[in-house]
Amino acid sequence: MSSERPIAVVTGASSGIGEATARRLAAEGFHVVLGARRMERLKAVADEIGGTARHLDVTDADSVAAFTEALPGCRVLVNNAGGALGLERVDAADEEHWRWMWEANVLGTLRLTRALLPTLVESGDGHVVTVTSIAAREIYDGGAGYTSAKHAQSALHRTLRGELLGQPVRFTEVLPGMVETEFSLVRFAGDEERAAQVYAGLIPLTADDVADAITFAVTRPSHVNIDEIVLKPRDQASATRAHRRG
Repeated sequence: MSSERPIAVVTGASSGIGEATARRLAAEGFHVVLGARRMERLKAVADEIGGTARHLDVTDADSVAAFTEALPGCRVLVNNAGGALGLERVDAADEEHWRWMWEANVLGTLRLTRALLPTLVESGDGHVVTVTSIAAREIYDGGAGYTSAKHAQSALHRTLRGELLGQPVRFTEVLPGMVETEFSLVRFAGDEERAAQVYAGLIPLTADDVADAITFAVTRPSHVNIDEIVLKPRDQASATRAHRRG
């Protein structure tokens, strides 16, 4: 691992927003440590960008401990790992789905951030970016498990902005709307047709669009804190309202 380049940690980096962010940060001069469960895909990306691939399951405290203890330092942490499972109403809620969503989105962010805060502060110019969602501000039928987890993840992140006030570390929350990645495919248990319908008739954001926003925030002068970036496709007004072409 290069000691000449600042280290950026990106979770959920084997695909989608995480992969795109890892590529962008590497292009900006960071040595990126990519964390995810799918090591074959992760290593392929790391090799392409001159980064380091390490196994990480944010729902497993031991995995997080092993991942963070091996890091020689950290300037930027991008909490990107997470996701949704299912779209059941509350009266038909699957508790295992809820448990995973809270573990992946909330506790995963807590574990990584808590472990790396000391080295982020020590760097003298730390930055924590947490990728939540417009679901952290809105609700929709069938989405209570995911929206409640994202609301909690956002509250955790925003609390840190005050608790670390005066320390040399910045906090940016990125709240995307519809982004065409594996998100819907995972939510619908691999049902490609159902996942495709989420984006039918409109032009969604891409992973690169979100990575661009993250990179913008991270590369501002150290006295500039971009607190929030909300980005949606032009065709989307809210979590429940979008313009779809026939």
